Amino acid sequence: MLTSLRIFAVNRQKMSSLYINGKFCIFNSYILTLFPLGLIGNDIKSLHSIINPPIAKIRNIGIMAHIDAGKTTTTERILYYSGYTRSLGDVDDGDTVTDFMAQERERGITIQSAAVTFDWKGYRVNLIDTPGHVDFTLEVERCLRVLDGAVAVLDASAGVEAQTLTVWRQADKHKIPRICFLNKMDKTGASFKYAVESIREKLKAKPLLLQLPIGEAKTFKGVIDIVNKEKLLWNSNSDDGKDFERKPLLEKSDPELLKETVEARIALIEQVADLDDEFADLVLGKFSENFDLLPAEKLQTAIHRVTLALTAVPVLCGSALKNKAIQPLLDAITMYLPSPEERNYDFLQWYNGDLCALAFKVLHDKQRGPLVFTRIYSGTLKPQSAIHNINGNCTEKISRLLLPFADQHIEIPSLTAGNIALTVGLKQTATGDTLVSSKSSALAAAQRAKRREEKQQRQSCEVERLLLAGVEIPEPVFFCTIEPSSWAKQPDLDHALKCLQREDPSLKVKLDPDSGQTVLCGMGELHLEIIHDRIKREYGLETYLGPLQVAYRETIMSSARATDTLDRTLGDKQHFVSVELEARPGETPSVTPVIEYAKSVSRDLLKDSQEAVENGVHNACLQGPLLGSPIQDVTITLHSLVIHPGTSATMISACVSRCVQKVLKKADKQILEPLMHLEVTVPRDFLSPVLADLAQRRGNVQEIQTRQYNRVVIGFVPLAEIMGYSTVLRTITSGSATFVLELSTYRAMNPQDQNTLLSQKSGTM
Repeated sequence: MLTSLRIFAVNRQKMSSLYINGKFCIFNSYILTLFPLGLIGNDIKSLHSIINPPIAKIRNIGIMAHIDAGKTTTTERILYYSGYTRSLGDVDDGDTVTDFMAQERERGITIQSAAVTFDWKGYRVNLIDTPGHVDFTLEVERCLRVLDGAVAVLDASAGVEAQTLTVWRQADKHKIPRICFLNKMDKTGASFKYAVESIREKLKAKPLLLQLPIGEAKTFKGVIDIVNKEKLLWNSNSDDGKDFERKPLLEKSDPELLKETVEARIALIEQVADLDDEFADLVLGKFSENFDLLPAEKLQTAIHRVTLALTAVPVLCGSALKNKAIQPLLDAITMYLPSPEERNYDFLQWYNGDLCALAFKVLHDKQRGPLVFTRIYSGTLKPQSAIHNINGNCTEKISRLLLPFADQHIEIPSLTAGNIALTVGLKQTATGDTLVSSKSSALAAAQRAKRREEKQQRQSCEVERLLLAGVEIPEPVFFCTIEPSSWAKQPDLDHALKCLQREDPSLKVKLDPDSGQTVLCGMGELHLEIIHDRIKREYGLETYLGPLQVAYRETIMSSARATDTLDRTLGDKQHFVSVELEARPGETPSVTPVIEYAKSVSRDLLKDSQEAVENGVHNACLQGPLLGSPIQDVTITLHSLVIHPGTSATMISACVSRCVQKVLKKADKQILEPLMHLEVTVPRDFLSPVLADLAQRRGNVQEIQTRQYNRVVIGFVPLAEIMGYSTVLRTITSGSATFVLELSTYRAMNPQDQNTLLSQKSGTM
């Protein structure tokens, strides 16, 4: 694809052509494309191939890593070298393309994933820059769901870090082929050997070394291409890193480098041969006498197969900040990561080439309304066409179709399978919704799936999962109240929160039944802080946040039994319900109550009342008797149910709910607190004060690892004890330490801590 190509949206006009400022311009109803005059002729591709390149030439990839590993800087360099930006963006200067939110530019971190479409050497690349902060893990999850490949960026001085492990596990879950890029090779303490070893030990992956660094830290000046036995050197006088030399390694000029490269290439060939039978047959057949004669193309093809099979991970290195070795990374993305047609998606067989797309992200634009990022798996998406949302069971109309370029978008007439599109006009669609061409298409797909299910004797729930593949949304661990500056602004706040919830499914909003206040539930302090800031900036609302509180849960430690009767006459109608039920500790962990029915309960009676009974149980378990926190790990057994004819479902639910609350109060109760997995990276001189501080916070240190010149403290600490930890850690380590938190589990509080917490909540302390 021509790197100089630019596409701009224009108003509908008749087809015409003319010269403007020495450039040849072609107009059509959607697009104005500008080509330099020197490129007119055989180099010009058709408009269709520009918008919809062959599926084999498409790469849908994500950039993922631990916070501060250099994801956004790497993305900026990729955009610059591909010709889609004219200057190098910098995170510290706040002028990056993908970090376009004000909050991202102020903090120098990625909060929302941003999608960018660009071309590189004839390939269409849809790239997504994802957050590294643990509070925004869901952003990574929902983007990985629609990617075909990923680039894991590692800090060469730190190797694999806490959030690297998290995103790697997410990529494993979705079976995504990966490339590792060891960034910051110019940084003091950078170690190629250490970083590679950390991939092997911590990620349990097999690294395929495709490059070796020429120098490390301050002496880093280029890389060796092991596959082609070449050295790539960057001009130190070049400001932007575009100028670099690619030279073959020769015995005369580089004897040591050549020897090291030949040894590394032989090791690479042997490693790939162990993992790929086809390549092993080739090597042992034609090239068993001399591996040097093996063509680079054969080795590259085998590496591509091994990467797709997830049996090994290609490893490259460079320095995004110093503009070194990004171009070879782009080549590796197109060479080793898969095209959409090379990924196997089981659910596509039900659609027979008809439209099947997944909405994986929603943004709200002030002018255009909701913008929905959509991955097209099969069929074609066109503007002014109706689509059916299977999850929402509704039909909507797409008014416009756009190619995403961070916060700038290019209007297009259609988009085919394998691409990522941005749709305008979908008012009901939310994250994780499956979109098809019509309701009849969805029914036909369901019928095909059912027939296959009957043949293979599959469970129906598995078929449903294939048709409606979505995103797992984690439970929030922090909550706080939010109030507008005046009651007149409450409807505006409700609208803002509704929009933000649709964008961010990990944000939960609920109404406190006692105080009537609106409660925000989020993944961490930073998450809620960002939401508060966005409400002010994007919706112009002044709001006040209450103190941050921990999302405790409750359970029971013993069995209890209770009965309840509701007898009420409303108008001329009598409502009568009598319930007897038992609550006992659950045998397996479960966030929602497990509901069982005794044999004595009439099955005919349950046919009409089961939904009302279960609604009553679930509503009662939303608020426990101790703190009003949700109840988990509990089994409710219904022993007796008497209902008079004509009794409403609402009355049944109310009686069951009251009975559940009664039985929970009878049982021995226990508060569960969120336990966080903590990883603190600290210079060895400050290790003692960090350990002493963790001991005061009820922390449990599991191990202390050595990482170059630092120590990594790994352990568990209750969430309630870690509030404001960043400020304390900064103070006791003179700003030299960093930490990462992640929810591990909920554990029972000891009696002393539980009594202290209850006293604080009741105001007796």
